[in-house]
Amino acid sequence: MEQPINVLMVGAGEYTVGFVPTKEGAASDKSAGVIAITLMDLRRLGKVQRLVLCDRSGRHFPAVRDTIKRKIQDVYRDMDVTIETHPADEVEEDNTAYLAAMAGMRPGDMVTIFTPDHTHYPIALAAIQRGLHVLIAKPAVKSLQHHHHLVQAAAEKGVLVAVEFHKRFDPIYTDARDRIRGLGPFAFFSSTMTQPKKQLHTFAGWAGRSSDISFYLNSHHIDFHAWSVQGQSRPMVVVASAARGKANEVLRDVLGERGGGGAAATQEDNGVGEGAGENAGLVEGKEAEGDPVGSVDVEDAITLMVQWQNKGGSCGTALYTASWIAPPTDCHTQQYFHYMGHQVWAIRYGPSG
Repeated sequence: MEQPINVLMVGAGEYTVGFVPTKEGAASDKSAGVIAITLMDLRRLGKVQRLVLCDRSGRHFPAVRDTIKRKIQDVYRDMDVTIETHPADEVEEDNTAYLAAMAGMRPGDMVTIFTPDHTHYPIALAAIQRGLHVLIAKPAVKSLQHHHHLVQAAAEKGVLVAVEFHKRFDPIYTDARDRIRGLGPFAFFSSTMTQPKKQLHTFAGWAGRSSDISFYLNSHHIDFHAWSVQGQSRPMVVVASAARGKANEVLRDVLGERGGGGAAATQEDNGVGEGAGENAGLVEGKEAEGDPVGSVDVEDAITLMVQWQNKGGSCGTALYTASWIAPPTDCHTQQYFHYMGHQVWAIRYGPSG
């Protein structure tokens, strides 16, 4: 009989538990989080046993437990919300807390990683080396070298490593992919994905410093497109263009409100866990200059133009655009895509949350 697995969740923020300690709160499409509530339901079904939650600071955990009680325990029947946390509540900062948490897991258990992009690699590698299966938020890592290293390490340890590209499990997108496979060689793809400006309050700790809106949102449609033409076409040339102005204004206001970007802001927002939403992380580069507010430089929107080459020699063109300065609309994430193959008709989907 299969034994239930234990799961360690690294990152105690918006996507994991619906916790965002800002006035904006969690996004409307994941107010109760995604990861913890799913694992608690799997525990109800007998698939999961222990649940462990780790972040870089223990001082958020009382509020996190209250969030779980209000948004999960008080709402869903027969849901066991018991959870172990690392580090202890009184610990102000421990950027290696995930290592201590992993020490309590057994080979064959699982780790989920929903932290800022630049922290994925060291956390995932530590899990793999301990024989733990891994689910990483997209993008898996920020360099091809790190990607290849994780693939090699996973093969050597015999563990599964997956990236949470949830568009592949969206019925609209899976239907589109099935249709695209029958449209002949690729000709044109265009996608747009935007979120409202208030999301910058959640991501203030890393936006424009350790990652950007293209990694965060364009990765969805890039993966969907690559999945749709897998084995038939491959990218050859990438050119990027960006708009700037509004996001810098918003972030400087946010960081100024948090104490001028000084210690109060950096301790809350920087670490291996999610902290304020998904925005914690050991912020690279500009933080060290001593002026976190003035040094912020974040794009409003990023567009990638990519030339693809099909089998047989023909070429296709793709445009992927992502932005986080959109106004509030009927859904949190506005998203559209348009696809054309060499056949006579095209596929277009959008909008959806």
